[in-house]
Amino acid sequence: MAAQTQAEERIQEMLEEVGVNPPLVGILMGSKSDEEVMKAAAEELAARGIGFEVNVLSAHRDPDAVRQYSLSAEKRGLKVIIAGAGKAAALPGVVASFTELPVIGVPIKTSDLGGLDSLLSIVQMPSGVPVACVAINGARNAAILAAKILRLCWLSSTATGLGAETL
Repeated sequence: MAAQTQAEERIQEMLEEVGVNPPLVGILMGSKSDEEVMKAAAEELAARGIGFEVNVLSAHRDPDAVRQYSLSAEKRGLKVIIAGAGKAAALPGVVASFTELPVIGVPIKTSDLGGLDSLLSIVQMPSGVPVACVAINGARNAAILAAKILRLCWLSSTATGLGAETL
């Protein structure tokens, strides 16, 4: 475990040396077909200089991979997760059930109900499993919200004298 931590610290140092922003935001989508909508989140984060990672993970087809991703996200340095999904839109809620990180759901427009099905699936989470939700196909707004959350993390850490590096 200590060797892994040392290796992770060295990788972080190397990334900082070459000026690469380590991912602070995870962008997930339930299907490759969601990529067109979710790229707006990636573009917004890139424009703001915020490091991110993108993954396609289905809560229905591969729940174990979603669980592993969610459980390891904080340890890997992520601070916020944006999860886009259509129809039953389980992905944001499943992710939120496995992590303490803030999760922002992006309901994807569907041919069945125009995305209302996705929207309702994301906003109707049970007590104790909060998921923030933006408009249907609102991936850019999800990225802006993630940036605001990161800003609060940074302000909080600098107020306590910890510095931005502890985000």
